[in-house]
Amino acid sequence: MEALTFEKIQKARERIRPFLQVTPLEKSIYLSAEGRNVFLKLECQQPVRSFKIRGALNKILSLSDEARQEGVAAVSSGNHGIAVAYVTRLLGMKPATVIVPENTPDSKLEKIRYYGANVLLMGNCYDEAASQGMAYIREKGYRFIDGGDEDAEVYAGQGTVGMEIMEQNPDIDTILAPIGGGGLVTGIAVAAKSVNPKVRVIPVCTESCSAWTDSVREQRLYHEYPSRESICEAMVGGIGKLSYSMRGWIDEAVTVREETIRRAMLHAIWKEKIVAEAAGATPIAAILQHGNRIGGENIALVVSGGNADNRILVEEFQRLKL
Repeated sequence: MEALTFEKIQKARERIRPFLQVTPLEKSIYLSAEGRNVFLKLECQQPVRSFKIRGALNKILSLSDEARQEGVAAVSSGNHGIAVAYVTRLLGMKPATVIVPENTPDSKLEKIRYYGANVLLMGNCYDEAASQGMAYIREKGYRFIDGGDEDAEVYAGQGTVGMEIMEQNPDIDTILAPIGGGGLVTGIAVAAKSVNPKVRVIPVCTESCSAWTDSVREQRLYHEYPSRESICEAMVGGIGKLSYSMRGWIDEAVTVREETIRRAMLHAIWKEKIVAEAAGATPIAAILQHGNRIGGENIALVVSGGNADNRILVEEFQRLKL
């Protein structure tokens, strides 16, 4: 397993720069308070409405022309699949094969299919989809585009989020980002701490999945994890091997309630005028639930995606009884 380095992240930045714009880092007047400035890193405004395009694009661009023509495949809870499908169309490649669990929101399935990928539904959760999907990919001989397990090129692409944050506001001292497999948080940590070693990078977990906190506490990699049902389908299941091996870069996690995540999604629309999917809203939920206990004077919240499940949004607006 190849290590993730700041040099890899810098190379990823140059590789993907011609294809992606820098996403905004905007101050939230609603989440900021006296002595605390809170900024939103809007990865929900990427072309595919997710940070996942960074890792998928960097990985696929790093392949030889011959390798790209072999045909690529991915296992995803949704956003990585959208990104792989988008990139293969962008680069004029043959359609990707994307394997997703059966609980993937329709909003994500629609986009994967729109960008021309072949979608296969396997398993009731991400871990099951990964197990069944990898067997299928090996059988077919596709080039696998890792979503965040152990591919350093994918992690490096995600790490460009951290580079941008530190360039946009060098005073940032704390960064909160959702953690699923761990590629985003790990990449951000290596990038941000290579610029300023004093920056804290805090992963945000949902109470429905304690794979990361259990892995760190028990010094044991939970590559698969029996998560409870969650609105954050992108944050349940096991931890990536590379992320676990680099856990020393990452600060202590915070855990948020599912109900608070719903409030955070509504806050994003109602106050910030952005759409955040459940996972993308977890850093906002961390501020709503934990407030000043987070610490920090200049805090960046990575709103990692905007492919919100329409069903959840409808439920929350109905509860408002407008």
